[in-house]
Amino acid sequence: MKFSTIQPGDSRIAGIARRAAPALLALLIAGCAGPPVLERQVLGYDDVTSRLDQKLLLVNIARADNGKPVHFTTTSTIAATFNWTSTLGAGAEWHRNTPDNFLGLNIGTGVSENPTFSIHPLSGKAFTERVLTPFKDKSFEFLVFQGGAIDRVMRLLASGIEVQKADGSFVRFIANDPALPQEYTEFRRIATHLRWLNDSRKLFVRALVFEEPLAPDLKAQPSAADIINADKEGLQWRRNADGSFRLVRLQAGRVVVMNVDPMSLDNQARYELNERIKRNPGGFVFLDVRPDGPGGNFPIRGAIKLRSMLQMLAFVASGARAVPEFDVAPDPRTGAVSENPRSALHIDISEVPPATTIASVEFEGRAYSVGNTTWDRANFATLGDLFQTAVGDIKGVDLPITISK
Repeated sequence: MKFSTIQPGDSRIAGIARRAAPALLALLIAGCAGPPVLERQVLGYDDVTSRLDQKLLLVNIARADNGKPVHFTTTSTIAATFNWTSTLGAGAEWHRNTPDNFLGLNIGTGVSENPTFSIHPLSGKAFTERVLTPFKDKSFEFLVFQGGAIDRVMRLLASGIEVQKADGSFVRFIANDPALPQEYTEFRRIATHLRWLNDSRKLFVRALVFEEPLAPDLKAQPSAADIINADKEGLQWRRNADGSFRLVRLQAGRVVVMNVDPMSLDNQARYELNERIKRNPGGFVFLDVRPDGPGGNFPIRGAIKLRSMLQMLAFVASGARAVPEFDVAPDPRTGAVSENPRSALHIDISEVPPATTIASVEFEGRAYSVGNTTWDRANFATLGDLFQTAVGDIKGVDLPITISK
Protein backbone atom coordinates (compact mmCIF):
# COMPACT_ATOMS: atom_id res chain seq x y z
CA MET A 1 0.00 0.00 0.00
CA LYS A 2 1.31 3.38 -0.94
CA PHE A 3 0.67 6.51 1.05
CA SER A 4 1.15 9.95 -0.31
CA THR A 5 3.57 12.10 1.62
CA ILE A 6 3.60 15.83 2.12
CA GLN A 7 6.88 17.42 1.30
CA PRO A 8 8.05 20.82 2.50
CA GLY A 9 6.66 23.49 0.22
CA ASP A 10 3.77 21.23 -0.79
CA SER A 11 0.74 23.36 -1.71
CA ARG A 12 -1.44 21.17 0.46
CA ILE A 13 0.27 22.61 3.58
CA ALA A 14 -0.68 26.10 2.51
CA GLY A 15 -4.25 24.98 1.96
CA ILE A 16 -4.46 23.42 5.39
CA ALA A 17 -2.96 26.55 6.95
CA ARG A 18 -5.47 28.76 5.15
CA ARG A 19 -8.34 26.65 6.44
CA ALA A 20 -6.99 26.51 9.99
CA ALA A 21 -6.05 30.17 10.37
CA PRO A 22 -9.59 31.60 10.81
CA ALA A 23 -10.49 28.95 13.36
CA LEU A 24 -7.31 29.46 15.32
CA LEU A 25 -7.85 33.22 15.26
CA ALA A 26 -11.41 32.76 16.53
CA LEU A 27 -10.15 30.55 19.32
CA LEU A 28 -7.57 33.15 20.30
CA ILE A 29 -10.21 35.89 20.35
CA ALA A 30 -12.55 33.73 22.43
CA GLY A 31 -9.81 33.14 24.97
CA CYS A 32 -9.17 36.87 25.31
CA ALA A 33 -12.82 37.96 25.35
CA GLY A 34 -13.52 37.22 28.99
CA PRO A 35 -11.61 40.00 30.83
CA PRO A 36 -12.85 42.90 28.64
CA VAL A 37 -16.45 41.68 28.93
CA LEU A 38 -16.10 41.42 32.72
CA GLU A 39 -14.60 44.91 32.88
CA ARG A 40 -17.47 46.41 30.88
CA GLN A 41 -20.09 44.66 32.97
CA VAL A 42 -18.59 45.66 36.34
CA LEU A 43 -18.28 49.29 35.27
CA GLY A 44 -21.78 49.12 33.83
CA TYR A 45 -23.29 47.89 37.09
CA ASP A 46 -21.40 50.57 39.01
CA ASP A 47 -22.74 53.26 36.68
CA VAL A 48 -26.30 51.96 37.02
CA THR A 49 -26.24 51.91 40.84
CA SER A 50 -24.72 55.40 40.92
CA ARG A 51 -27.47 56.78 38.67
CA LEU A 52 -30.12 54.99 40.72
CA ASP A 53 -28.86 56.69 43.90
CA GLN A 54 -29.06 60.08 42.18
CA LYS A 55 -32.57 59.43 40.88
CA LEU A 56 -33.75 58.25 44.32
CA LEU A 57 -32.58 61.50 45.88
CA LEU A 58 -34.30 63.52 43.16
CA VAL A 59 -37.55 61.55 43.30
CA ASN A 60 -37.73 62.10 47.06
CA ILE A 61 -37.15 65.82 46.57
CA ALA A 62 -40.03 65.67 44.06
CA ARG A 63 -42.19 63.77 46.55
CA ALA A 64 -41.53 66.38 49.22
CA ASP A 65 -42.31 69.14 46.69
CA ASN A 66 -45.67 67.50 46.03
CA GLY A 67 -46.50 67.00 49.71
CA LYS A 68 -45.90 63.25 49.69
CA PRO A 69 -43.82 61.22 52.17
CA VAL A 70 -40.32 60.23 51.15
CA HIS A 71 -39.33 56.60 50.72
CA PHE A 72 -35.96 55.07 49.92
CA THR A 73 -34.88 51.81 48.37
CA THR A 74 -31.28 50.80 47.91
CA THR A 75 -29.46 48.10 45.98
CA SER A 76 -27.47 46.21 48.59
CA THR A 77 -25.88 43.46 46.51
CA ILE A 78 -25.40 42.51 42.88
CA ALA A 79 -24.25 38.94 42.29
CA ALA A 80 -23.56 38.17 38.63
CA THR A 81 -22.26 34.88 37.24
CA PHE A 82 -20.38 35.05 33.95
CA ASN A 83 -19.67 31.92 31.88
CA TRP A 84 -17.37 31.84 28.87
CA THR A 85 -17.21 28.62 26.87
CA SER A 86 -15.20 27.77 23.81
CA THR A 87 -14.81 24.50 21.88
CA LEU A 88 -12.37 23.47 19.21
CA GLY A 89 -12.64 20.40 17.01
CA ALA A 90 -10.24 19.11 14.39
CA GLY A 91 -10.73 16.44 11.74
CA ALA A 92 -8.44 15.15 8.99
CA GLU A 93 -9.29 13.26 5.79
CA TRP A 94 -6.62 11.60 3.74
CA HIS A 95 -7.17 10.11 0.27
CA ARG A 96 -4.73 7.53 -0.90
CA ASN A 97 -5.11 8.04 -4.64
CA THR A 98 -6.05 11.74 -4.82
CA PRO A 99 -4.43 14.95 -3.75
CA ASP A 100 -7.60 16.06 -1.92
CA ASN A 101 -6.24 15.49 1.56
CA PHE A 102 -7.44 18.23 3.95
CA LEU A 103 -7.71 19.24 7.62
CA GLY A 104 -10.99 20.60 8.95
CA LEU A 105 -11.40 22.71 12.10
CA ASN A 106 -14.51 23.92 13.86
CA ILE A 107 -14.85 26.29 16.81
CA GLY A 108 -17.69 27.47 19.02
CA THR A 109 -17.86 30.17 21.70
CA GLY A 110 -20.55 31.24 24.13
CA VAL A 111 -21.06 33.87 26.82
CA SER A 112 -23.82 33.85 29.44
CA GLU A 113 -24.62 36.25 32.31
CA ASN A 114 -26.93 35.57 35.25
CA PRO A 115 -27.23 38.62 37.54
CA THR A 116 -29.10 38.58 40.85
CA PHE A 117 -30.05 41.90 42.49
CA SER A 118 -30.98 42.36 46.14
CA ILE A 119 -32.81 45.60 46.93
CA HIS A 120 -33.87 46.84 50.35
CA PRO A 121 -36.86 49.09 51.02
CA LEU A 122 -35.37 51.31 53.72
CA SER A 123 -37.85 51.55 56.56
CA GLY A 124 -38.27 50.61 60.18
CA LYS A 125 -37.38 52.31 63.42
CA ALA A 126 -33.58 52.18 63.08
CA PHE A 127 -33.51 53.75 59.61
CA THR A 128 -36.16 56.35 60.48
CA GLU A 129 -34.16 57.44 63.52
CA ARG A 130 -31.04 57.83 61.40
CA VAL A 131 -32.68 60.06 58.78
CA LEU A 132 -34.50 62.09 61.45
CA THR A 133 -31.45 62.64 63.68
CA PRO A 134 -29.39 65.79 62.95
CA PHE A 135 -25.90 65.20 61.62
CA LYS A 136 -23.02 65.44 64.10
CA ASP A 137 -20.41 68.17 64.13
CA LYS A 138 -17.83 65.65 62.86
CA SER A 139 -19.73 65.44 59.54
CA PHE A 140 -19.52 69.22 59.18
CA GLU A 141 -15.80 69.19 59.94
CA PHE A 142 -15.15 66.37 57.47
CA LEU A 143 -16.93 68.12 54.59
CA VAL A 144 -15.10 71.41 55.13
CA PHE A 145 -11.76 69.69 55.81
CA GLN A 146 -12.08 67.78 52.52
CA GLY A 147 -12.26 71.07 50.63
CA GLY A 148 -15.97 71.86 50.64
CA ALA A 149 -16.68 75.59 50.69
CA ILE A 150 -17.93 76.38 54.18
CA ASP A 151 -20.81 78.57 53.00
CA ARG A 152 -21.97 75.86 50.59
CA VAL A 153 -21.92 73.27 53.38
CA MET A 154 -23.65 75.61 55.82
CA ARG A 155 -26.42 76.59 53.43
CA LEU A 156 -27.30 72.95 52.82
CA LEU A 157 -26.55 71.35 56.17
CA ALA A 158 -27.37 74.09 58.70
CA SER A 159 -30.87 75.01 59.83
CA GLY A 160 -29.55 78.19 61.42
CA ILE A 161 -27.22 79.77 63.96
CA GLU A 162 -27.93 79.93 67.67
CA VAL A 163 -26.45 83.14 69.06
CA GLN A 164 -25.04 82.65 72.57
CA LYS A 165 -23.48 84.64 75.37
CA ALA A 166 -19.93 84.01 76.57
CA ASP A 167 -21.20 81.48 79.11
CA GLY A 168 -23.07 79.54 76.41
CA SER A 169 -26.55 80.71 77.32
CA PHE A 170 -29.08 81.24 74.51
CA VAL A 171 -29.71 84.74 73.10
CA ARG A 172 -31.60 84.26 69.80
CA PHE A 173 -31.82 82.06 66.73
CA ILE A 174 -31.00 83.04 63.12
CA ALA A 175 -32.90 80.71 60.79
CA ASN A 176 -31.64 79.57 57.41
CA ASP A 177 -35.16 79.85 56.02
CA PRO A 178 -36.22 82.17 53.17
CA ALA A 179 -39.72 82.20 54.67
CA LEU A 180 -38.12 84.43 57.35
CA PRO A 181 -36.39 86.99 55.10
CA GLN A 182 -34.67 89.04 57.79
CA GLU A 183 -33.14 86.02 59.56
CA TYR A 184 -32.31 84.33 56.26
CA THR A 185 -30.47 87.43 55.06
CA GLU A 186 -28.45 87.57 58.28
CA PHE A 187 -27.60 83.88 58.07
CA ARG A 188 -26.46 84.20 54.47
CA ARG A 189 -24.20 87.13 55.33
CA ILE A 190 -22.60 85.21 58.21
CA ALA A 191 -22.03 82.19 55.93
CA THR A 192 -20.46 84.41 53.26
CA HIS A 193 -18.23 86.10 55.85
CA LEU A 194 -16.99 82.70 57.01
CA ARG A 195 -16.36 81.73 53.38
CA TRP A 196 -14.23 84.83 52.89
CA LEU A 197 -12.22 84.09 56.04
CA ASN A 198 -11.78 80.45 55.07
CA ASP A 199 -10.68 81.30 51.53
CA SER A 200 -8.18 83.75 53.06
CA ARG A 201 -6.79 80.98 55.33
CA LYS A 202 -7.92 82.91 58.39
CA LEU A 203 -10.56 80.49 59.65
CA PHE A 204 -9.99 77.31 61.64
CA VAL A 205 -12.44 74.39 61.48
CA ARG A 206 -11.18 71.56 63.64
CA ALA A 207 -11.79 69.45 66.71
CA LEU A 208 -10.41 70.75 69.99
CA VAL A 209 -7.41 68.72 71.15
CA PHE A 210 -6.44 68.84 74.81
CA GLU A 211 -5.06 66.82 77.68
CA GLU A 212 -7.89 65.62 79.92
CA PRO A 213 -7.07 65.07 83.60
CA LEU A 214 -8.13 61.63 84.84
CA ALA A 215 -7.40 61.74 88.56
CA PRO A 216 -6.62 64.20 91.35
CA ASP A 217 -3.09 65.60 91.24
CA LEU A 218 -0.38 63.80 93.18
CA LYS A 219 2.14 65.64 95.32
CA ALA A 220 4.65 62.79 95.17
CA GLN A 221 6.30 61.65 91.98
CA PRO A 222 4.60 58.56 90.45
CA SER A 223 6.54 55.29 90.63
CA ALA A 224 8.23 53.68 87.65
CA ALA A 225 5.47 51.04 87.57
CA ASP A 226 2.81 53.78 87.46
CA ILE A 227 4.58 55.45 84.54
CA ILE A 228 4.92 52.16 82.61
CA ASN A 229 1.28 51.18 83.21
CA ALA A 230 0.07 54.61 82.12
CA ASP A 231 2.11 54.40 78.92
CA LYS A 232 0.54 51.01 78.10
CA GLU A 233 -2.91 52.59 78.36
CA GLY A 234 -1.97 55.58 76.20
CA LEU A 235 -1.84 57.89 79.24
CA GLN A 236 0.86 60.27 80.43
CA TRP A 237 2.00 61.87 83.65
CA ARG A 238 2.54 65.64 83.53
CA ARG A 239 4.36 67.79 86.08
CA ASN A 240 2.46 70.94 87.02
CA ALA A 241 3.98 74.32 87.72
CA ASP A 242 3.52 73.83 91.48
CA GLY A 243 5.51 70.56 91.39
CA SER A 244 2.52 68.19 91.59
CA PHE A 245 1.88 65.44 89.04
CA ARG A 246 -1.22 64.92 86.90
CA LEU A 247 -2.35 61.84 84.96
CA VAL A 248 -3.75 62.96 81.58
CA ARG A 249 -5.10 61.51 78.35
CA LEU A 250 -4.87 63.22 74.96
CA GLN A 251 -8.46 63.81 73.87
CA ALA A 252 -10.14 65.07 70.70
CA GLY A 253 -13.24 67.03 71.67
CA ARG A 254 -15.97 68.99 69.91
CA VAL A 255 -15.57 70.78 66.59
CA VAL A 256 -15.05 74.54 66.60
CA VAL A 257 -15.14 77.23 63.90
CA MET A 258 -12.91 80.13 64.97
CA ASN A 259 -10.99 83.04 63.47
CA VAL A 260 -8.08 82.28 65.83
CA ASP A 261 -6.16 79.03 66.00
CA PRO A 262 -7.58 77.05 68.94
CA MET A 263 -4.12 75.53 69.43
CA SER A 264 -2.90 79.02 70.37
CA LEU A 265 -4.97 78.68 73.55
CA ASP A 266 -3.33 76.92 76.47
CA ASN A 267 -4.42 73.39 77.35
CA GLN A 268 -6.60 74.48 80.27
CA ALA A 269 -8.46 76.99 78.10
CA ARG A 270 -9.11 74.35 75.43
CA TYR A 271 -10.32 71.89 78.05
CA GLU A 272 -12.68 74.43 79.64
CA LEU A 273 -13.98 75.53 76.25
CA ASN A 274 -14.78 71.93 75.35
CA GLU A 275 -16.52 71.38 78.68
CA ARG A 276 -18.69 74.43 78.02
CA ILE A 277 -19.69 73.59 74.46
CA LYS A 278 -20.45 69.99 75.45
CA ARG A 279 -23.69 71.37 76.88
CA ASN A 280 -24.99 71.58 73.33
CA PRO A 281 -26.05 68.35 71.56
CA GLY A 282 -23.73 66.75 69.03
CA GLY A 283 -25.64 68.38 66.16
CA PHE A 284 -24.24 71.83 67.02
CA VAL A 285 -20.92 73.25 65.77
CA PHE A 286 -19.35 75.89 68.02
CA LEU A 287 -18.81 79.22 66.23
CA ASP A 288 -16.68 82.07 67.55
CA VAL A 289 -15.54 84.95 65.33
CA ARG A 290 -13.67 87.02 67.90
CA PRO A 291 -13.30 90.80 67.71
CA ASP A 292 -9.53 90.50 68.18
CA GLY A 293 -9.06 88.13 65.23
CA PRO A 294 -9.22 88.47 61.42
CA GLY A 295 -12.64 89.62 60.27
CA GLY A 296 -13.45 90.48 63.86
CA ASN A 297 -15.31 93.65 62.88
CA PHE A 298 -18.19 91.23 62.16
CA PRO A 299 -18.14 89.21 65.41
CA ILE A 300 -20.49 86.31 66.11
CA ARG A 301 -20.51 83.79 68.95
CA GLY A 302 -22.81 80.80 69.12
CA ALA A 303 -23.38 77.47 67.42
CA ILE A 304 -24.32 76.27 63.94
CA LYS A 305 -27.34 73.99 64.29
CA LEU A 306 -27.22 71.09 61.81
CA ARG A 307 -30.14 69.51 59.96
CA SER A 308 -31.17 65.89 59.59
CA MET A 309 -31.34 64.15 56.21
CA LEU A 310 -35.10 64.64 55.97
CA GLN A 311 -34.78 68.31 56.89
CA MET A 312 -32.29 68.84 54.06
CA LEU A 313 -34.57 67.16 51.53
CA ALA A 314 -37.52 69.26 52.73
CA PHE A 315 -35.43 72.45 52.52
CA VAL A 316 -34.29 71.74 48.94
CA ALA A 317 -37.82 70.75 47.90
CA SER A 318 -39.31 73.89 49.45
CA GLY A 319 -36.80 76.05 47.61
CA ALA A 320 -37.82 74.53 44.27
CA ARG A 321 -41.29 76.13 44.26
CA ALA A 322 -42.97 76.82 47.61
CA VAL A 323 -40.45 79.18 49.26
CA PRO A 324 -37.60 79.91 46.85
CA GLU A 325 -34.37 81.40 48.10
CA PHE A 326 -33.33 84.88 47.00
CA ASP A 327 -30.11 86.79 46.35
CA VAL A 328 -28.32 88.25 49.36
CA ALA A 329 -25.40 90.65 48.95
CA PRO A 330 -22.42 90.16 51.28
CA ASP A 331 -22.06 92.33 54.35
CA PRO A 332 -19.94 95.46 53.72
CA ARG A 333 -17.42 94.16 56.27
CA THR A 334 -16.83 91.02 54.20
CA GLY A 335 -14.18 90.81 51.52
CA ALA A 336 -14.69 89.55 47.97
CA VAL A 337 -15.85 85.95 47.48
CA SER A 338 -15.75 83.97 44.24
CA GLU A 339 -19.38 82.80 44.29
CA ASN A 340 -22.62 83.59 46.06
CA PRO A 341 -25.48 81.89 44.17
CA ARG A 342 -29.12 82.37 44.98
CA SER A 343 -29.95 78.76 45.96
CA ALA A 344 -28.14 76.25 48.13
CA LEU A 345 -29.17 73.56 45.63
CA HIS A 346 -31.25 74.62 42.66
CA ILE A 347 -33.73 72.09 41.29
CA ASP A 348 -35.14 72.72 37.82
CA ILE A 349 -38.76 71.68 37.23
CA SER A 350 -39.79 71.47 33.59
CA GLU A 351 -42.23 69.75 31.26
CA VAL A 352 -39.47 67.85 29.42
CA PRO A 353 -36.23 66.28 30.70
CA PRO A 354 -33.05 68.34 30.21
CA ALA A 355 -31.01 67.65 27.10
CA THR A 356 -27.77 67.46 29.13
CA THR A 357 -26.46 64.49 31.09
CA ILE A 358 -27.27 66.19 34.41
CA ALA A 359 -29.12 64.03 36.95
CA SER A 360 -32.89 64.13 36.38
CA VAL A 361 -36.06 62.14 37.08
CA GLU A 362 -39.69 62.32 36.00
CA PHE A 363 -42.42 62.64 38.64
CA GLU A 364 -46.10 63.55 38.37
CA GLY A 365 -45.66 64.55 34.73
CA ARG A 366 -42.73 66.88 35.39
CA ALA A 367 -38.97 66.54 35.05
CA TYR A 368 -36.90 67.33 38.15
CA SER A 369 -33.22 67.95 37.52
CA VAL A 370 -30.18 69.39 39.28
CA GLY A 371 -29.14 72.88 38.27
CA ASN A 372 -26.42 72.64 35.65
CA THR A 373 -23.76 74.65 37.52
CA THR A 374 -20.59 73.68 39.33
CA TRP A 375 -22.09 74.86 42.64
CA ASP A 376 -25.29 72.80 42.25
CA ARG A 377 -23.49 69.67 41.09
CA ALA A 378 -21.10 69.88 44.04
CA ASN A 379 -23.92 70.35 46.55
CA PHE A 380 -25.92 67.50 45.02
CA ALA A 381 -22.86 65.27 45.42
CA THR A 382 -22.61 66.43 49.05
CA LEU A 383 -26.27 65.56 49.57
CA GLY A 384 -25.57 62.08 48.21
CA ASP A 385 -22.57 61.63 50.52
CA LEU A 386 -24.61 62.70 53.52
CA PHE A 387 -27.39 60.30 52.57
CA GLN A 388 -24.93 57.40 52.45
CA THR A 389 -23.71 58.46 55.89
CA ALA A 390 -27.27 58.59 57.22
CA VAL A 391 -28.17 55.18 55.78
CA GLY A 392 -25.14 53.48 57.28
CA ASP A 393 -25.14 49.68 57.33
CA ILE A 394 -28.33 48.48 55.63
CA LYS A 395 -28.05 44.92 56.91
CA GLY A 396 -31.05 44.10 59.00
CA VAL A 397 -32.88 47.28 57.97
CA ASP A 398 -35.63 45.32 56.23
CA LEU A 399 -36.24 42.13 54.30
CA PRO A 400 -34.50 42.32 50.91
CA ILE A 401 -36.26 41.82 47.59
CA THR A 402 -34.21 39.59 45.31
CA ILE A 403 -34.56 39.79 41.52
CA SER A 404 -32.89 37.25 39.26
CA LYS A 405 -32.48 37.71 35.55
